[in-house]
Amino acid sequence: MKIRQTGIAVIPKHTLPAGSRWRNRGFSLPRWVDLTGGGGVIALGGGGAYANAGSLHLQPMRYLAQAGSLPEQSPRFALNRDWWWQVAVLVLLLGWLYSSILFHLAIQWSNDANFSHGFFVPAFSLFVLWRDRAKLARTPREPSSLGLLIVAFALFVLVAGVLGAELFLSRISLLLLIAGMVIYFEGWPRFRAILFPWAFLFLMIPIPAIVFNQITFPLQLLASKVAALVLPVLGVPVLREGNIIRLPALSLEVAEACSGIRSLVSLITLSIVYGYLMESRNFVRVLLALASAAIAVMANSLRVLGTGLLVQYWDPELAQGFFHAFSGALVFVVSVVMLFLFHWVLRLGLQHSRHKL
Repeated sequence: MKIRQTGIAVIPKHTLPAGSRWRNRGFSLPRWVDLTGGGGVIALGGGGAYANAGSLHLQPMRYLAQAGSLPEQSPRFALNRDWWWQVAVLVLLLGWLYSSILFHLAIQWSNDANFSHGFFVPAFSLFVLWRDRAKLARTPREPSSLGLLIVAFALFVLVAGVLGAELFLSRISLLLLIAGMVIYFEGWPRFRAILFPWAFLFLMIPIPAIVFNQITFPLQLLASKVAALVLPVLGVPVLREGNIIRLPALSLEVAEACSGIRSLVSLITLSIVYGYLMESRNFVRVLLALASAAIAVMANSLRVLGTGLLVQYWDPELAQGFFHAFSGALVFVVSVVMLFLFHWVLRLGLQHSRHKL
């Protein structure tokens, strides 16, 4: 090895050991490597290695060869393999705890039209997680022991729900348990990153019967009141008794199925999905969700009003059977169109106000 007067020695690249990972495998060499132990360094570049001659002695090239023979197994791969085993064990435990609860939940989704959208909710949450996978990977991992407290609380809620035969509690406990495990293993930053898809899962849980009845009956009264106010203006005499509308041709009962709760829950769910996909401004997403509730109630009132007009002026048989079921689907489509129109008008208004400023 020749020492130049500038104090820099050139080590040709072809002199690296033949079995070295640095030479044969394209390993990225560090810029400066201290091989002397006394302050001398070697700078490894594209054409060769440059040694600082300021040190009193240079170590033989065998040290460079020893540095190149690093362990083949990556510790990150071993950690990932252990992580997958932990996930598999947790999934098996969750399946053992919640298999019966999830089975009956799926049956209710199939049999109860009010909550048939439940199949779609977890699928959309998984889609959001997949879409934000790059953001989640950049989020720092800071495990927190507070997650164990949430897990303990979730298990307590599960036991209370099972012993008390309260399906809502036992189902909600699953979401609490997921939150606790994410916080314990991944930390609060990552839980905040998945907060939206986690909270969206609450829409797949059917409302408790006691709450459901408190919502549906006021909706029934509201629809019947609107019909009783508008029908006389259109020339149809009406006598309302609670949720029963008495017409000259027929008496209409605004039953629970006609309360609009089905379209209300489904439209709110759809508005949240639509807002997430089509809007980046959170306040607009909130406005869309609030507007969907008002649109669903208004559309159902128009359905009852239209049924009254058809019964009086056309055929009383239209109040039941196929047309009655078809009108419900038609009103939901109209509600979706009204939601899109509301978003279009809102966006135009915001653009106009921005240009005005």
